[in-house]
Amino acid sequence: MLAGLLDRFRSLAAYRELSGALPARAELRAISGLPGSSAAVLTAALAEDFPQRLLVVIAPGPSEAERWLADLSVLLGDRAALYPQREALGEEEPHLEIAGERMETVGKLLEGKIRVLVTTVRATVERTRIPRAVRELRLELRKGDRERLSRVVERLQAMGYERRPSVLDVTQYAVRGGIVDVYGFGMAAPTRIEWWGDEVVSIRHFDLDTQRSLQEIDAVSLLPRISPALAEQGDEGSAGDRQSILEILPLDALLVLDREVRYQEVERLWSEAEHHLAVARRRGEDVPGREVLFMEPQRWVELLDRFPRVAVSDAGGELHFPVSPPDAIGRDLSRVAALAGRLPVLILCDNEGQVERLEELLAPPGEPERLSPNITLAIGSLHGGFALPDLVVLTDHEIFNRPRRLRRARRYREAVSGGVGGLSPGDYVVHLEHGIGIYRGIETITAGGGTIEVAVLEYEGGDRLQVPLYRIDQLEPYRTGPEGDGSPPRLDRLGSTRWRRQRVRTERAVRKLAAELLELYARRSVAVGFACPPDTRWQHELESSFLYEDTPDQRKATEDVKRDMESPKPMDRLIVGDVGYGKTEVAIRAAFKAVQAGKQAAVLVPTTILAEQHGRTFRERLAAFPVNVAVLSRFRSSKEVRGILSGLKSGAIDIVIGTHRLLSRDVEFRDLGLLVIDEEHRFGVRHKERLKALRLSVDVLTLTATPIPRTLHMALSGLRDLTLIETPPRDRSPVLTFVEPWDDELLAEAIARELDRGGQVFVVHNRIETIDTVAARVQRLAPGASLAVAHGRMKESELDEVMRRFVEGDLDILVSTMIVESGLDVPNANTMIVHEADQFGLAQLYQLRGRVGRGHRRAYCYLLVGDTVDPEAERRLEVLEQHTDLGSGYRIALKDLEIRGAGNLLGAQQSGHAHSVGYDLYLRWLNEAVQALKEGKPAAWEPPDVSYDRPAHLPDWYVPDEDAKLDFYRRLARVVRRDEIAQLREELRDRFGPVPPEAEGLLIVSELRVLGAQAGLASVAIRGDEARLVFRAGAAPRLVRLNAALDRVQFAAEVRRVVPLSMKLTRLGGLDIGPGLVRALAEVVGEEEHTVRRKDATWGGS
Repeated sequence: MLAGLLDRFRSLAAYRELSGALPARAELRAISGLPGSSAAVLTAALAEDFPQRLLVVIAPGPSEAERWLADLSVLLGDRAALYPQREALGEEEPHLEIAGERMETVGKLLEGKIRVLVTTVRATVERTRIPRAVRELRLELRKGDRERLSRVVERLQAMGYERRPSVLDVTQYAVRGGIVDVYGFGMAAPTRIEWWGDEVVSIRHFDLDTQRSLQEIDAVSLLPRISPALAEQGDEGSAGDRQSILEILPLDALLVLDREVRYQEVERLWSEAEHHLAVARRRGEDVPGREVLFMEPQRWVELLDRFPRVAVSDAGGELHFPVSPPDAIGRDLSRVAALAGRLPVLILCDNEGQVERLEELLAPPGEPERLSPNITLAIGSLHGGFALPDLVVLTDHEIFNRPRRLRRARRYREAVSGGVGGLSPGDYVVHLEHGIGIYRGIETITAGGGTIEVAVLEYEGGDRLQVPLYRIDQLEPYRTGPEGDGSPPRLDRLGSTRWRRQRVRTERAVRKLAAELLELYARRSVAVGFACPPDTRWQHELESSFLYEDTPDQRKATEDVKRDMESPKPMDRLIVGDVGYGKTEVAIRAAFKAVQAGKQAAVLVPTTILAEQHGRTFRERLAAFPVNVAVLSRFRSSKEVRGILSGLKSGAIDIVIGTHRLLSRDVEFRDLGLLVIDEEHRFGVRHKERLKALRLSVDVLTLTATPIPRTLHMALSGLRDLTLIETPPRDRSPVLTFVEPWDDELLAEAIARELDRGGQVFVVHNRIETIDTVAARVQRLAPGASLAVAHGRMKESELDEVMRRFVEGDLDILVSTMIVESGLDVPNANTMIVHEADQFGLAQLYQLRGRVGRGHRRAYCYLLVGDTVDPEAERRLEVLEQHTDLGSGYRIALKDLEIRGAGNLLGAQQSGHAHSVGYDLYLRWLNEAVQALKEGKPAAWEPPDVSYDRPAHLPDWYVPDEDAKLDFYRRLARVVRRDEIAQLREELRDRFGPVPPEAEGLLIVSELRVLGAQAGLASVAIRGDEARLVFRAGAAPRLVRLNAALDRVQFAAEVRRVVPLSMKLTRLGGLDIGPGLVRALAEVVGEEEHTVRRKDATWGGS
């Protein structure tokens, strides 16, 4: 259908005139009469009609460029590309999304793969080394190429790539033996390249999270990140090897100048550049002069004037198109029908759900197939509608009065870290048998004639314990929560009884909690509530009309909630998700489902601001449906409150959103079916008691951004219904975080950079007495910006007006107290400045930082501190500064929050026990106790002690990354089946190359432990060509079968003791004794991978 739209445009006389006489070189044609997205349609038609010409759209700024790109991508697909402007103060662009897009676009441009290039005025003024870097440093490899690995590593270094033990993010590479992993610009996915000698024998994609190989490919091409090699060759202080994007365009490229491209803008950029660069130098950046990084305005004009140009203006062009803005619909669909009575109407929708919804709304009731033949619905929404003489083009977001939010998928992804990482020397750890000690690192020792690796732990008095790494499952990191005083834990003494007593107390408490949880679960299982009917068509339409693509976790959360609501027992589900990960959308869908079942829904939030924000969001999402949404907060007058209370009692109000006012005794519902609670831990004890009473009769959905440890999630799954949303929306970028003293020039620069790209700024100062002084200071730093102050003591109407103006983009800077901490959703605001950040808690700072970075643009957070900061505050700030990755709330970096989340669920008494043994061990025990009570006492897992006189470890040269090494040992220690060891062997081969004898020895030890546990062995000792097997007391080995298996591997067997059975084996030939014994034992147990639950000694005496 969109091809038909281009044809309609081509039929215009003005189009035929323009396309028949395009401007020649150095000629400008001014055109007008192109409202909405009609200029993008014109550009797309020209691009298709002149396939030999490159079209270049120059927009005033990033927001306009992104709109152009979104429209052209709908019309032309991937034939349109963006060359974004730098966001950095100097030449080096730290935002890899922007650096990569600039590099890749120049690469495609030089290869002639772009039909329409979209860029900004500023980007055309910038000089850069990118064109030369692409020409000289691009690296291409094909399977079968003969190229020395060392030469490729040198080239990657010269291209600005960072060498790491493992590749976790773009522009990184890793070398392990004959394998190079690399993830770079211009690549479809991270790639693993394997050599045999000097020949490239395999090229394959791999998964960043699992590090496992995926499909084989024939060739790989990657572009440089930066060009230190070029910097060394060129003159750093000259523009000689730097070019503007304008200097690499073909001379017949047709430039489309957006309505606001002005010479004055270039002069402003030129005059501000010197100040920007001075700030960058003060911050320690080595940046060249202004004339090196930017073109002089006069030179820019000369270059621009060489090209054929079409200038799009609102009015007064020499060629006027007969296109006008469409009539405003304002949610009145009868106007669409009236339009369709006069002219054909094309309605462009974001997705299939909106198409279905509009079909139903625009057709006669109950007859969707009788949609007017003059109305056509199509998928592929543009930014703005327009009216041609013979066609009206409308967009779904304009019909429903919704802003169109652009979401661009991130070009590159980073590895998602799972839970706790490795151990670092100096960390506190807990040994299951010996208690709390200090981890001092890994050592290789000789034991039983062979070499193994051990973790060295130090205990009270300096005593040391060596734990073989194949038994690393006996260790857990020691972590405590914020309720601790920050002092280090007391070390245990080896051999003392103190740890044993503590362990018994904690195990008893854990078993009691597990029993209480099971009893609560049983009570909830028999409670009877209301079962919602299955999804209606409207439910499907609401969900498919979501402007963004659901993440997998969001989809699962929606399914979990709806399944609970359709069950007759009352729902009590907790959804845990990082700030901005889509929890509110899940709540909207649940509330709508309840309303369609004839029930009312209440949404309880901790702050007035959040109530207003949710009110806007719910109304916007449900605008197309007959749902009455009200907000009950202190922003409402007494008369309005009385009206809302009456509406709730009569059933006229379907959904109410409010603060704790909702829990007052005078709030009565006609038929409440669903209660949504946002951040329950922020309500007081009295409110929680009222909530507890409500839980018995209605469905309850609780949302929180306070992370829950994964192990606690496992322990509670099936007991407390809990869903994690861990996948970031696909366009989210990490937030660059800086801890700095107040510096006028730095802040002026930060604000200017944000406003320069059409964005907005949060400034948080949490003292109402001095907030106006700080606001005045900020205004001096940005004299041309519109600024307002917001705090809790303002009149409700004033505060509401300020927040509304900021949300709608009418304000550039909001100076506020902590009232913006949670829920405020302003995707256009991507710079956060927090004054006196050392006075805030980690959770508060984390929530504040979550206000920015909610779109695809790089976000910045400046945590401003005084000259002296107390150590505890400094630690909090460091945590935030160093951990900016997405979803970092679930990482060890934000352990305080994670432990606070555990404390919220466990309660104070249990948190005390958890504090004494460390949360990780406590949660492990809780998980085991719950499973034991649910499934009965598990069969004991008792692997034999194995002594092997060959090297049995992962050599440093083979697995150089200590975190990866500890991860492998931990996984090996927990295997209970041989096929798991086979998978680990395959993973070692895939990631690190051919498995060396030392690592093979380690895998043999693991196989002997697994098979020995199944065969009833207590110990296995191997020396030279002999082995000693000792069976457990009470074991009943099948001797006939064992002797037959030993014969087949050419081992002689001699019984040394009958009870418990002890045998001496001697190798006569065939396989080496280790692999031979593995084969014989595998035959004895018949590869029966018994379902044996791992059971550590922790439950032995209980």
